Amino acid sequence: MSEERVASRYAKSLLELSQEKGSLEKVYEDMGFFSQTLENSRDLRLVLRNPIIKHDKKLAILTSLFGGRVSELTNAFFKIITQKNREEILESVATEFVKQYNEVKGIQKATVTTAVPLTPELRATFQQMVVERTGKTVELQEVVDPAVIGGYVLRIGDQQIDNTVRTNVQKLKNKFKENPYITKL
Repeated sequence: MSEERVASRYAKSLLELSQEKGSLEKVYEDMGFFSQTLENSRDLRLVLRNPIIKHDKKLAILTSLFGGRVSELTNAFFKIITQKNREEILESVATEFVKQYNEVKGIQKATVTTAVPLTPELRATFQQMVVERTGKTVELQEVVDPAVIGGYVLRIGDQQIDNTVRTNVQKLKNKFKENPYITKL
């Protein structure tokens, strides 16, 4: 079975158990904290994926790093994962948990890339665009990229709306190429 499917099943189990125990929000925070820690620590990612390091040693590392900082349920989950020799999928489980949490809570993540920082009015406009397309609460991430020059690129899940100057100029060029009445000078 692929790592992604296994991670999805573990994440679903953790999500359901945390809902049952009434600690969904805390476990969500824990998974975010865990993902952020992994993102900032290449060494920790390598340790968790290393088959030579014993599982009890990996659990000791997880406990020392996260023991007092995460909930009892999250600590118990780490213990179960290490007992099952599945530490290498913890990063994928955390990512999948956040994705499933967002689905349960009706949250849609979107990313907007612009040349300059958004004004509050523009931010509200983009949030409204996402709400109209998805009907979900929006968690908007803003990226400033001077290469955009003008316009924006809005990503909602696997959809992308590219309304940049560069793209519009390219579309215009393509229309001119398709027009048989325009000849090259």
